[in-house]
Amino acid sequence: MIYQIDVQITAPVHDTEVTDRVADAISNLFPEAEIESNPGELLATSHSMDHFSERLHEQAILDTARGAFFSGQDGNTFGFDIKKQAAFHGVVNFAVGGESELGDLHVRVRVNDPDVESFIDHIAPPTEDGKPIK
Repeated sequence: MIYQIDVQITAPVHDTEVTDRVADAISNLFPEAEIESNPGELLATSHSMDHFSERLHEQAILDTARGAFFSGQDGNTFGFDIKKQAAFHGVVNFAVGGESELGDLHVRVRVNDPDVESFIDHIAPPTEDGKPIK
């Protein structure tokens, strides 16, 4: 199955931060993203979440990811936030509650084909006893 998606990642860049390090945080989880710098913010776009999905599997956080994705679902889109510092180290750590001091990576995914639920099942499949159900 080929999924048609548009991923948009935004990240605040504070005066105390090095822009390249924030860009690295994005690239570590979304290596295929094209990043552009705007005053005080980075904006990245991608059409793949394959590497991100691999990280979810490696970290064994599929259930957590599914919860974050479905709670952020709105029509054919879903959104979630990731802690910037963890992303810099290539780790997915979903931000819950208030935003961290330096801000988080804000990810918005629009699924054009086939549908949001199928795509979420693809990148973070349901599990049983912590193992993906085939």
